[in-house]
Amino acid sequence: MGGTSVGGAAARGAEFAPPYATVAVHEDTARVRVAVELGYPSDIGAQCGAVRRRIAERVRALVGMEVPEVAVTVERLHSVHTVSAGRERVR
Repeated sequence: MGGTSVGGAAARGAEFAPPYATVAVHEDTARVRVAVELGYPSDIGAQCGAVRRRIAERVRALVGMEVPEVAVTVERLHSVHTVSAGRERVR
């Protein structure tokens, strides 16, 4: 989904890593499910809360729909101890 679609707005709302989002629309509301990758160690709950707020704000701003629910699934955590992309993790 792209442009000003609800799914595109939801995916753009989670700016931490390329997310995967699905959206269920009923009348003027949208319920969003999004899968993200996050940095670790960090406050995972705070990051998920930020994702929820950002998605709800962006969907509201871009397509004018209320978002009463954003379900965030953390698919992968990236260690800050990783030397660089494509290299082995520090153990």
